[in-house]
Amino acid sequence: MTYIHQTISGLQQTSPAQAEFYQAVEEVLESLAPILESNPIYQQQAIIQRLVEPERQIIFRVPWVDDNGDIQINKGYRIEFNSALGPYKGGLRFHPSVNAGIIKFLGFEQIFKNALTGLPIGGGKGGANFNPKGKSDGEIMRFCQSFMTELYRHIGPTTDVPAGDIGVGAREIGYLFGQYKRLTGRYEGVLTGKSLLWGGSLVRKEATGYGAVYFANYMLQDRGQSLQGKRCLVSGAGNVAIYAMEKLYQLGALPVSCSDSSGTIYHAQGIDLDLVKDIKEKSRASLERYIETHADAQYIPVSEYPENGHAVWHLDGDVAFPCATQNELTETDAKVLLSNGCIAVSEGANMPSTQDAVNTFIDAKIAYGPGKAANAGGVATSQLEMAQNASMQSWTFEEVDQKLQQIMKNIFNTANDTAMEYGQPGNLVLGANIAGFKRVADAMIEQGVV
Repeated sequence: MTYIHQTISGLQQTSPAQAEFYQAVEEVLESLAPILESNPIYQQQAIIQRLVEPERQIIFRVPWVDDNGDIQINKGYRIEFNSALGPYKGGLRFHPSVNAGIIKFLGFEQIFKNALTGLPIGGGKGGANFNPKGKSDGEIMRFCQSFMTELYRHIGPTTDVPAGDIGVGAREIGYLFGQYKRLTGRYEGVLTGKSLLWGGSLVRKEATGYGAVYFANYMLQDRGQSLQGKRCLVSGAGNVAIYAMEKLYQLGALPVSCSDSSGTIYHAQGIDLDLVKDIKEKSRASLERYIETHADAQYIPVSEYPENGHAVWHLDGDVAFPCATQNELTETDAKVLLSNGCIAVSEGANMPSTQDAVNTFIDAKIAYGPGKAANAGGVATSQLEMAQNASMQSWTFEEVDQKLQQIMKNIFNTANDTAMEYGQPGNLVLGANIAGFKRVADAMIEQGVV
């Protein structure tokens, strides 16, 4: 398709060396062909060309002083991609892999994810190539304060509301919020993922993991099945993975794996979730410690992973939940999953499956929930936190959880119905992309050439 090649070629000229961004754009554009061909107004209004260029890109230096008194320098980013539906909304990622291409891919995905929720939020993303691992609380505080000293100029409760992501949890959000308040003198809902003590929402930390599980259950129910009794493969051991496993247990499923950057745990009797929480949330240690308590579990170090693959996806399981990071599930992994009898994949991470892996799942016609649909529960609950802040209210856990379940059901129904409408029943990639695109594109047309 000419417009795809022209768009990617143009991006390679104006935004060089951003492979993840090109991948995200190409995946979306390929699935938009049916709506673009049947609705020439989108091409006449140059919607694609406008969508792939962020409204604003902010890149800045982040100087800070470590515990030895040495000055360190990192690079910070905030990509404000699209505000047609509301304030920019998307997380901050602190990880050494962060660069402009990764932040732009995440921000681009966020546009469609946020649109699918049906809530009034635009798409954005940010972060820094800072690694919180191994840093003291004091170092993390000083970094966060320096980061916010620049970022505060560009955000606000009705303009841009960041949240957390990889490397940015409750501790980091606290330091960021404190510095924002110090600089502005305003106590307002400028960040989500806040502590319950000062404006946070119940269910927010659980929301992405819970939402991915709810979405998987809706996919299976549509096919006459459920998660009850299913053996589930989960990657990651952060917030998303932990609360995906928690909800799996609550729905009668059995999570048997989790992973971190050093290796994978396989526990056939079921993951000891309390132990994982203790290792990762309290001790911030390696999962290798897990087998000190459970000798019957297997630990697979990264050095023993299969070629072109991840150990998690080479285990036996009925349903897969990639909850770690982008491109963690390859075509090789996808084929092994299918040969082992996997019937569903629900993505808790952003773009965790390579394009070849996605195509493998679609061709096999298994229940496949792409990240922009399956993991939208996190940003949806962030918007619920914004709503509570704006009204000076606090909702109960049950209220927020019920709203989350309904939002995930609506996202599934919207993607599923759109796939049917365009002649590809069950293709939730196409359904999610077209549904999200249509909502944003129609709003952009109504607001003029801006």
